[in-house]
Amino acid sequence: MPERTSYDAVIVGGGHNGLVAAAYLARAGRSVLVLERLDHTGGAAVSTRAFAGVDARLSRYSYLVSLLPPKIVRDLGLRFAVRKRTVSSYTPAVRAGRPTGLLVGGGEARTRESFAELTGSEREFAAWQGFYGTTRRLAERVFPTLTEPLPTRAALRAAVDDDATWHALFERPLGELVEETFTDDLVRGVVLTDALIGTFAAAHDPSLRQNRCFLYHVIGGGTGDWDVPLGGMGALTDALAEAARGAGAEIVTDCAVTGLATDGRAAEVTCARGTIGARRVLVNASPRELAHLLGEDPPPPAEGAQLKVNMLLTRLPRLRDSRVDPREAFAGTFHVAEGYGQLERSYQQAASGELPAAPPSEIYCHSLTDPSILGADLVRRGYQTLTLFGLHAPARLFTADNDATRERLLAATLAELDTHLAEPLADCLARDADGRPCIEAKSPLDLDAELGLPGGNIFHRELAFPYADPEDGQGGGAPARWGVATGHPNVLLCGAGAVRGGGVSGIPGHNAAMAVLEEG
Repeated sequence: MPERTSYDAVIVGGGHNGLVAAAYLARAGRSVLVLERLDHTGGAAVSTRAFAGVDARLSRYSYLVSLLPPKIVRDLGLRFAVRKRTVSSYTPAVRAGRPTGLLVGGGEARTRESFAELTGSEREFAAWQGFYGTTRRLAERVFPTLTEPLPTRAALRAAVDDDATWHALFERPLGELVEETFTDDLVRGVVLTDALIGTFAAAHDPSLRQNRCFLYHVIGGGTGDWDVPLGGMGALTDALAEAARGAGAEIVTDCAVTGLATDGRAAEVTCARGTIGARRVLVNASPRELAHLLGEDPPPPAEGAQLKVNMLLTRLPRLRDSRVDPREAFAGTFHVAEGYGQLERSYQQAASGELPAAPPSEIYCHSLTDPSILGADLVRRGYQTLTLFGLHAPARLFTADNDATRERLLAATLAELDTHLAEPLADCLARDADGRPCIEAKSPLDLDAELGLPGGNIFHRELAFPYADPEDGQGGGAPARWGVATGHPNVLLCGAGAVRGGGVSGIPGHNAAMAVLEEG
């Protein structure tokens, strides 16, 4: 049978958002073709055997799930589940010359006690409870809007129905709220970290990019919880690919798209299969890549700012704070060098072109919550994974010599972690089949080269508040209503670069599909 040469929708990129869009459109009876340049689907949401001869499937680039709406899982009948972490976070510290730390989780009484031991009073815990009670109410009101047509700013403000919270999170630099609410430097830093994931900003940045990042990190699921994907992140994208194929979508891998032409009514996509016609093209790639395909000028550069590190250990390291079991400390988010003052110093050093002297990072252990990602023998022998996400590592620091800078930053990051351990982390690293330590690091430039993330930006471009902005160039019609419009009526963004994009959510894929179906 000859290959089909025209489709209702061609989707450029088989990452999780493209697969979500494909599944929805195919289930609605549309003819759908997904073209993926790599030899597998999943994009950044994959599980990989990263170390030679080792039976461990790590979520290589994206780790936890918060923003994926249960609605998408239900609508598409996905065989996918997440599991709650028993501990939210642990942050080691030294007070009065003694190793200590802040444990959040294990029940309210346990958390209250940890706050009291760290700060010497009940005040910070009460402030913490009040602060996250407020963000939870915000999440309950904002999260449902993410899979609805894009609200106006006034409509979203009315939905939030709390002028003080709106003013603090949507109009003022986040640092003002953090400093008004908390007094302890460590507690302030733990709060601020959610504003800096993949985002290079100071607490008082007037652009409010830190506020936008913080918002998306505290509204997921209407709770702000970050959960572990059972079977690894690849379990989600495998389920999505199965759902899309089961609904009738065609998925072609090893097929890079090299060009896109449109007159606003019909489009032609050029790839290894030749030229394919489409009524609509949904682009699950960055706005930079879209401009390249169209032969247009690219948007302003978007810079990523993170170091990603994957590790396999023969055992979890012992902590200097011997009162805490490493299985608790690493089950949640383990914060390193993320005090409020430390974060500001690291930002200023990186902004001046230097590597942070004490690189901030956060770590968690997937296999403590979900050992299924490890082979049975590794589980029996007590092996564990560690995933580290380094902050304030902007792409600009790596441009002169990516390899050397990555290795310097990795060494400094692990050395900073070692200050809180009772044994060097290197002593706990497993070895692969060739005898090499099981550790890999990815800089922003690596993420650009491997995944097409512009400047390593995990959000494809600057995050936007989840409401309509008259200056965002969204144009008119259904794509603008759903936040997925481009400068061409029949070309839509369905990836992280859409309004309400970023993270493992499927929301841009859902919204692009809804825009197509709304237009008929």
